[in-house]
Amino acid sequence: MKKQDVIQYKESMIEQLAQLCSYKSVYTPNENGTPFGMENKKCLEKALEIAESYGFKTVNVDDYCGYIEMGQGEEIIGILAHLDVVPVSDSWNTDPFTLTLIDDRYYARGTSDDKGAAVCSLTAMRALKPLEHTFNKRVRLILGCNEETGSRCIKHYVEKFGHVSYGFTPDGDFPLVFGEKGMIVGLLKLKSDKILDIKGGTVRNTVCAFVKITLKDDSFNKEKLDQFFKEHNINYSLKENILTVDGVAAHASIPQNGVNAISYALEGLYYADINDTAVDIYHNLIGLGYNGQGLEIDLADEYGRLTFNVGICYREDDNLFFSIDIRYPVTLKKETVIDAIEKNAPGMIDILGTTNPLFYSPELPMIRALHKAYVDVTGDTVKQPMVIGGGTYAKSMNNVVAFGCDDGKHSYRIHEDNEFVTWDSLETQVACYYHAILNLMNI
Repeated sequence: MKKQDVIQYKESMIEQLAQLCSYKSVYTPNENGTPFGMENKKCLEKALEIAESYGFKTVNVDDYCGYIEMGQGEEIIGILAHLDVVPVSDSWNTDPFTLTLIDDRYYARGTSDDKGAAVCSLTAMRALKPLEHTFNKRVRLILGCNEETGSRCIKHYVEKFGHVSYGFTPDGDFPLVFGEKGMIVGLLKLKSDKILDIKGGTVRNTVCAFVKITLKDDSFNKEKLDQFFKEHNINYSLKENILTVDGVAAHASIPQNGVNAISYALEGLYYADINDTAVDIYHNLIGLGYNGQGLEIDLADEYGRLTFNVGICYREDDNLFFSIDIRYPVTLKKETVIDAIEKNAPGMIDILGTTNPLFYSPELPMIRALHKAYVDVTGDTVKQPMVIGGGTYAKSMNNVVAFGCDDGKHSYRIHEDNEFVTWDSLETQVACYYHAILNLMNI
């Protein structure tokens, strides 16, 4: 299959993408007895219904996830995509749950992360159906409903069915990802007598794009605050004692691509002479950085540098809380990072969870098979397999790496307002997944 061959599936693919993107499949735990929410359940049911119409075997795994299967044999080639999405803001230019085509871009939440990849994976299986009788392995497209908020969907699958023999998750980058940074999730707790209330962000793993702060009257220099925001080209509003600051969202693994509204708001207040303990500590430990310099955890290895993100802030029980998302290099140990945090911010940051790094040798047959599929479809021999800061299903399932879906041609605004995908990206994905399945079949 070549990219241009995918055109025969375009009409049905766009229709399916529109159907799946119409579901507001944002994490809503235990809603009406569902593990992740009614919209997640309905989206999964629709995806399985579409697959059944093409003659595939489908199984709903307790509304945690579902799978679509073809082929025969003991070994299983797994494709792990997800149907849940991160929340949306009210700053979209279009309805985030209505697929909208503008200038060759299809806009909707989930088009790139990860409903588009789910549609492309199913389409690759459709294209391979005439060869199904020759397969010596099963191909199982596993569709999860909880990737963005913990991947309990895949953990539940593994408990019931075990791991796959080989596989990929189309939820990373092309040409492929052989390593994923470790993750540390924490919560910074501070006291303030000048910040009466604070609320910002929607999820931990996204750069905060908006914050609202209620301040004590006459506690800072308004002229210096205005000067700071103008110097940094930050949009803000100050009405009486309520400060709002706009940032730019980005995935927490690439915070340098965003503008953190929380950090700029607190830095602005610091330079506006607010003289507040919480603001001083935030300035010293975090400031405007996104590599953990103030905590002395600005660490790197040959595969990448540590990143640090504050995604959510709020006030509760007279304390200010800030969520922390750290992605640390694949060759480091989490204890190195945690020890430095405890030394430089004693008693201030609670570690809520950790995830170890993922690393596969680039020389493994599975890695070579996937890379070959990408090269054969695109002809690109320059771009090489990589390590990323994002965490994917590969950390929850053995023998799986991220393969696609981001081709690097655009910033598809994943986790941001106005997320989109292009037809060029979709047809590249279908062709790559088609050849990836065939290559893995031959291992």
